[in-house]
Amino acid sequence: MTIELYSWATPNGHKVHIMLEELALPYNVHAINITAGDQFDPEFLKISPNNKMPAIVDPEGPDGKPISVFESGAILIYLAEKTGKLLPADARGRYTALQWLMWQMGGLGPMLGQAHHFRQYAPEQIDYAVKRYTNESNRLYGVLDKRLSEARFLAGEEYSIADIAAWPWTRFPERQGVERADYPNFQRWFEEIAERPAVERGVEVLADRRTEGFDAKAKEILFGATQYARH
Repeated sequence: MTIELYSWATPNGHKVHIMLEELALPYNVHAINITAGDQFDPEFLKISPNNKMPAIVDPEGPDGKPISVFESGAILIYLAEKTGKLLPADARGRYTALQWLMWQMGGLGPMLGQAHHFRQYAPEQIDYAVKRYTNESNRLYGVLDKRLSEARFLAGEEYSIADIAAWPWTRFPERQGVERADYPNFQRWFEEIAERPAVERGVEVLADRRTEGFDAKAKEILFGATQYARH
């Protein structure tokens, strides 16, 4: 059965695009243009009540009935468990992968997102915020680099959902105030993953629909009153 994917060309969206490509699962893409406010559509909110993409609907859930899943990390776990792939089967390996997935979800993604915001999109340059999130971005790249000095991939010697979660957020470190040359183990890992055919395909999903930068309307939708209204 074909999975229905609701997404946009962002790091979190690319996680699921890459995962579906790695697993060779059939899927239909429904563009959720977050700059136009598609994330607030009542039908989408039934699937993703936090008005964030990506989200999926699998017509063949664990009990054979349709299931919707939101939050990119939860989707990665769901798809890994559905297929028995990209998540170690042994308990130790599984928890290693899951802790690095949680590190990405709770730390790497949100902090790099804040660096993007204050360095590129904030209506006024706030030196304290820029310095805080740039420093935190570099700290997190340091954590990543150290881990990758110990293992080929985040969960060990095998590529997993932990790598799929982290990689899209590290495509443009310069936008986060990070010099990639300062983190050679990260760079080795990044380049190896970038060469995977499924990753090459995954980052192209919806890429032609996204434009660089945000106009005033998009900024209001993403960062203004629309974002904080009750929907």
